[in-house]
Amino acid sequence: MKQALAVVLWLLAAGQELSAQVLTQNIRGTITDADTFQPLPGAAVMVYADSTLLGGTTTSEKGTFRITGIQVGRIRIRIAMMGYSERYYDNVELSSAKELVMSVQLMPYVTDMQEVVVKAVREGEVRNEMAVISSREFSVEETDRYAGSRGDPARMASNFAGVQGADDSRNDIVIRGNSPQGVLWRMEGIDLPNPNHFNIPGTAGGPVSIINNKYLSNSDFYTGAFPAEYGNATAGVFDLRMRNGNNEKYEHSAQFGFLGTELFTEGPLSKKSGASYLAGFRYSTVEMFSLLGIDIGTSAVPRYYDGAARLSIPLKDNANFSTWAIFGSSGVDIMVSEVTDPTETNLYGQNDRDQYFNTSMFAWGNSYSRTLSEKTFVKVSMALTSSVVNSYHELVYRQVDAAGLFAIDSLRSLQSYAFDEKRLALSTALNHRFSNRLTLKAGMMADLYRWDMLDSVRVVDTAACDYYQWKKRWNSVEYGWLLRAFAQLKYRPVEKLTLTVGLHASAFTLNQTYSMPEPRLGARYQWTPTLSIQAGAGVHSQLQPTYMYFYQPGGDPCVIEPDPYEEQGYMPNRGMGFSQSIHYVLGLQKIAWGATRIMAEVYYQDLRHVPVELTPSSFSLVNTGAGFSRFFPGQLVNNGRGRNTGVELTVERFFKRQWLALFSASLFDARYQGSDGVWRNTDFNGRYAVNALGSREWKTGKNSKLITGAKITAAGGRWYGPADVVASNRERDVVFVDAQRNTLQFAPYFRFDLKLNFRINRPRTAHDIGLDLVNLTGYENVLKLTWAPDDIPSTPDIREEYQLGFLPIFYYRVDF
Repeated sequence: MKQALAVVLWLLAAGQELSAQVLTQNIRGTITDADTFQPLPGAAVMVYADSTLLGGTTTSEKGTFRITGIQVGRIRIRIAMMGYSERYYDNVELSSAKELVMSVQLMPYVTDMQEVVVKAVREGEVRNEMAVISSREFSVEETDRYAGSRGDPARMASNFAGVQGADDSRNDIVIRGNSPQGVLWRMEGIDLPNPNHFNIPGTAGGPVSIINNKYLSNSDFYTGAFPAEYGNATAGVFDLRMRNGNNEKYEHSAQFGFLGTELFTEGPLSKKSGASYLAGFRYSTVEMFSLLGIDIGTSAVPRYYDGAARLSIPLKDNANFSTWAIFGSSGVDIMVSEVTDPTETNLYGQNDRDQYFNTSMFAWGNSYSRTLSEKTFVKVSMALTSSVVNSYHELVYRQVDAAGLFAIDSLRSLQSYAFDEKRLALSTALNHRFSNRLTLKAGMMADLYRWDMLDSVRVVDTAACDYYQWKKRWNSVEYGWLLRAFAQLKYRPVEKLTLTVGLHASAFTLNQTYSMPEPRLGARYQWTPTLSIQAGAGVHSQLQPTYMYFYQPGGDPCVIEPDPYEEQGYMPNRGMGFSQSIHYVLGLQKIAWGATRIMAEVYYQDLRHVPVELTPSSFSLVNTGAGFSRFFPGQLVNNGRGRNTGVELTVERFFKRQWLALFSASLFDARYQGSDGVWRNTDFNGRYAVNALGSREWKTGKNSKLITGAKITAAGGRWYGPADVVASNRERDVVFVDAQRNTLQFAPYFRFDLKLNFRINRPRTAHDIGLDLVNLTGYENVLKLTWAPDDIPSTPDIREEYQLGFLPIFYYRVDF
């Protein structure tokens, strides 16, 4: 830790002003119609510093603009055109090293020109005009601005109302008490597999994100009642967009920090055609934590790398072709056999075995888009995705010796599995504007899956069986289609009222199941220029985690006459259908004091057709999707229920006069019903979640500044039940008393984070030095119950395991 602070102080000293030179930068971009993407000539672009006009211009016949000689720092951009809503971009950071390249879409007015009143699209409103409620646009800068976010879009989203982020070990997105498995990740119109390192089948989160904010454009985040174009999700949607590289100037970035060493480059492929490239790569440097003696929750050193690339090629007739890719690979060896201290904790893995764990994720997409006419735009995308998980376990037999340290007796192979899911995806979407009042968006998606799943486990009960008996729990190589179609209309009878109506339908050929056409409805009424009312409702369906369709309980090889219904190869859950969630949301938004937004929403979600066990029990898939374990249930049927209710409040003070603040609070109740008919708390029913954060910028010179930020998170603890010690010792894992599941709650979660950034602009270069102090107070939050019978003889076999303590994260970045 002392070494890290010394580095920070040295860099701060080195960043003092060398001159009083005024540095400037260029701003350029393209303005298009939001529905048809036709270029808009004659649009006015104005740049301000506070209320002072710094410069301006109008767009060319191709909808492009360029403004030169703007002093670096915080700026405000206003874009206006006759017949279209104005658009504002507040508090944009202009750097000396990188041009600001913008792609802006404007919405047309409903009324005739002479009746137009000024209406502005404000900061934070989503780009998708079909979304009217429970949606939020987030900027790339926000993922760096918020303390504790670590540059991770998922952790950044945990600041929003309705989202819980009370887990230091993973970035799972728990929305309104739903399983994080219900969140859809999408990029460039293509659904992504879990975009996180060290991912577990059936989850949507992980310890470290593969997605890097440096290649993202502004993206949309939905927490309920989302538009009809999104399917196979019941909780929320992360719709990510990759930005194009600079098509006129070569720009580069290098970053070194605790979480990785990164290199990025972008520039023109051909200045004449406007083609550009963007590429980046990151390699883990987490080993530095071990060298500095910082606890990261495990003695194992994780390894990972990831990257992304994009080529964008403009074509004739307002068409464009792009090809992009993201990838990541990770591995960790959790060696329990090398641990000698019984008091040493391990957030990852299990306490009775060595684990060798490797994952990889890949997505490669190609898109062709074209404006067919003044009213019609079409986009076609094709992609190949892959998600691979490999794991091998060795059971560790050990005891505590006379010196109070672990002594190894023996190691024995326990299990091995390899899951490989590949997908060929085709997506088409068409936008057609019948008039300024009525717009249609429709499309279809066809995904061809290939599953290759193999899993074997050794029977360990020596009293009943020979150690060398193995059984296969997965042994499948299969194919299946997920087919989807949607259509959505947006109707604006008057300027103040927006109505949306849509349908979404899905079919899964693996087991011939389908979802009926699902209605999606939305309405927004702009009561006054600063007050709006929104409402939404929709039916949303989702497949189950695909690995569960192929699970083979199999007969116990130690039993001479196994149950014929559990014979090897029998897959009892292959016929599971879609889960369903019906959303109802009512919201209010008020803009106050010019720079503050107040939002309140109340919601009700009715969960239906949730898989539960055929035999009466408390098990339900509403509790899956978080953690590092797969599930091995008995036969499942779609008879489970659930309900989520809550109210949310957001008070957001946009960045103005060098500071911003965000307060979000959620009160909710999330319950479910297993096949035993009992209503219980879900695992994620924390009942409340509160976030309060702020950020302040301090000028330290003409071309440098210090940015400070702080965040407080408080949330209710997760639910659990009493452990069955006898069953836990038999299964070598925590087994809860079924009838008392989720009758107990962990202590509330609390964390205080602090963020410091020092930014220095130099001619053609910019430096950024950052220090993120996570859980500054070192507060001990409970993570889970763990089975650890041989750790310390005087302690129980089942004990609480705690989350990370104080965690400093340092980085240095240079743009040039």
